[in-house]
Formats: sequence, structure tokens, C-alpha cells
Amino acid sequence: MQYLKRFLLIVFVIIFLLSAGFVIWALNAAPPGQAALDALVADQSVTVTQTAEYIAFQPSAGQPSTGLIFYPGGRVDYRAYAPVLHQIAAQGYLVVLVPVNLNLAFFEIEAGAPALRDFPEIQTWAVSGHSLGGVAASIFAANHPEIRGIAYWASYPADDTLKNSDLKTLSIYGTLDGLATSETVEKNKALMPADAIFVPIEGGNHAQFADYGLQSGDNPAEISPEAQWLQAAETMVAFLAGLAE
Repeated sequence: MQYLKRFLLIVFVIIFLLSAGFVIWALNAAPPGQAALDALVADQSVTVTQTAEYIAFQPSAGQPSTGLIFYPGGRVDYRAYAPVLHQIAAQGYLVVLVPVNLNLAFFEIEAGAPALRDFPEIQTWAVSGHSLGGVAASIFAANHPEIRGIAYWASYPADDTLKNSDLKTLSIYGTLDGLATSETVEKNKALMPADAIFVPIEGGNHAQFADYGLQSGDNPAEISPEAQWLQAAETMVAFLAGLAE
């Protein structure tokens, strides 16, 4: 009996240490750069509201009827996506950026639900996410019929659940992405609706969809972060405009 107790104690300690190590690893997220922190500040075009459940970017003029919920990539501080999302909001759209448990979106698939609750005036909803966040966004979309469109940033769905759906679908990716490579995006087209739109950003990479610095396994970009942010924002604005048609 004494040996059994010792064995169970050792197993418990191992499980505890592994769990603690995973939590520490997950919480060690890439921090937002200065451009991201600057984009969290309201200006003449965009009002920024921060709550415990999300950061909302709202156009200062007019009442938007289309909204976007955005899921961050794995182990990236969600605030790092502010540069692109601020630009989208400035063009007349509500954008809601959600934090997720342990900086891993698949631990909080329903992170976007508070946005649906708090902004009933929005008539058309879309969801989007970067990398792992795009996978979570696709599951969220499958759970919520009010979602009309989904946009993957350097991402793709985990399965073909949405393949035969009516969701308008967009895929944006950098041609120099070392993680979600062009070849991988091409391979996973079969998981998306036949009319999905694919937009490459020439010279863009994985990390420059946000402002969190370099990422292990990624390739160097041949364009500036600002150029990639602008192209991503312009592509998203055109996509959101098409949802209401």
C-alpha cells in the first residue's frame, strides 16, 4: 500500500508539473508592439472601448450595420491586431477583438458571443481570425447562424463543416508565410465553399498580420508591416461591404 501511495504521488506530481509547464508556455504570449498600442487609442475616426470581454473599435461617425468579430492567433497578445482592425473600423464597420483563455482560441470558442449580445443593432455579422484564431472562428461560425461571412488570415478550417454552407468566405495569406504556406492554403481549399475568395499578399508573411515582432518558423517579409496591414484592411473592407449586398 505504501508503494502504491508513492506511485500515485509521483504520477500526480508529474501531471501537475506538465500542466504548470503548459500554462506557463501558453501565457508567454508575444506582446503587442508600439503601433498596436497606438491603435488602441481613440482618434477622430474611431472610438475604442475596452471591457473585460472585448475591445470594440467603432466608427465615430454614423451607426454601422455590419460588424466583425476577430479571434487572435495562438500565443499572441490579442491587442497586437489593433493596427489592422482600427483601419477597418475607420471605414464604417464595428470591429470586436476578443481575448481568449491561455492565449489559445480553441480554449474559448464562444469568446465572440458577448459581441452578438451587446450590439443588437448590427444587422450583418462576420467573424475572422489569424492562424489558430481562424480555426476557432470557423467553429464559432458553425455554432451561430447569424454569422454571414468568415475571413481567414493565414488560416483555414480544421474540417469541411462549412464547405456546403452559405457563408461568404475569404482567405488572405502572405506569399512568404513560413507557417500557413501558400502550398498549405492551396491544399486546404477543398475544406471551404467552392466560391471562397483567396487573396494573396505578395511579399507578406505570417507575423505581419499583426504587430508582435518576428515569429519562429516564419519567413522574412519583403514588404513593411504597414503595407501588409493596409492590404489586409482594404481586403477586409471590400469583403464586409459585399456581405450586405
